[in-house]
This record gives sequence, C-alpha cells and structure tokens, in this order.
Amino acid sequence: MRIMEAIGVQVLVIDEVHNILAGSYREQRVVLNTFRFLSNRLQISLVCFGVNEAREAISGDVQLARRFEQFTLNRWAADEQFESLVASILRNTPLRNPSVLSPKSLRWMLQVTEGITANVFHLINSLAVEAVETGREQICDEAVESWRPELDMEAAFA
Repeated sequence: MRIMEAIGVQVLVIDEVHNILAGSYREQRVVLNTFRFLSNRLQISLVCFGVNEAREAISGDVQLARRFEQFTLNRWAADEQFESLVASILRNTPLRNPSVLSPKSLRWMLQVTEGITANVFHLINSLAVEAVETGREQICDEAVESWRPELDMEAAFA
C-alpha cells in the first residue's frame, strides 16, 4: 500500500476477475472487501477484466458493483481494425525476420480464433514459438494455415 501511494498509482487493473468465483464464499468476501478497501484508501479507480462470470464475481458486493460500468468487448471482425491488431502484434513479436500475412491467412486466423482477443494472442504466441524452434524466425502464411490448436485435455473430459 505504501508503494502504491508513493508512486502515485491512480488506476489498479485486475485481470481474470471471474477467478474470484473459484474461492469459497468467505474467500470471495475477502477479495471483494480488499478491492473496496484499496479503492477507498488509495482513492484510485479499479478496472477489472474477465469473462462473463466476472460480472457475477463483482456483483457479490453490491457497494463495489455500483462503482463499475460494464463493457462487453465485441469479437473481432474481418476489417481494417483486425488487420491492424494482428500487424501490431506481429511487429512487436521478437522474431529476427518480419512477419507479413496475406488476407487469406488473416481470415483463417479470425475464423480459428472466433474473433476472441485472447485466442488471437495465443495463436500468434504459439506461431512465434514454432518460428523460433524451427529457426525460421518469422510467422508466414504456411505456418498460420497449418496451425492447429492443442487439445485441451480438461475440456475433453468435462
């Protein structure tokens, strides 16, 4: 708390808020009370991210829930914004050779990720790891179009 005050934190960003629901009722109360305490004591804004269950997690504390305005991020569409997102990620991926993808690869990428931002990042990260392991050091159309997601064993047995 002293460090946050000393450096002048104005916004606390909390990701994966839906994971609060994994705890017992008592543990959930502790986390939500901590959020409210930090917000009050430090006079900072809280920004929380998560899947749809994040709303449920925050709604466990009515006073805290009133402080949030909820936004739903739309899935990406086949447009310039999606192309710009992918180009930006590729530009910032630490590979030795530049990665440029064709419109066909971008459409396939959009389809396989279902337009979900986290899936787009996961796909590109996987391709970047593969590019380093193969020594290619770039993400190319062939790699994108041959990429297949790893089988999620937990989902397979759910």
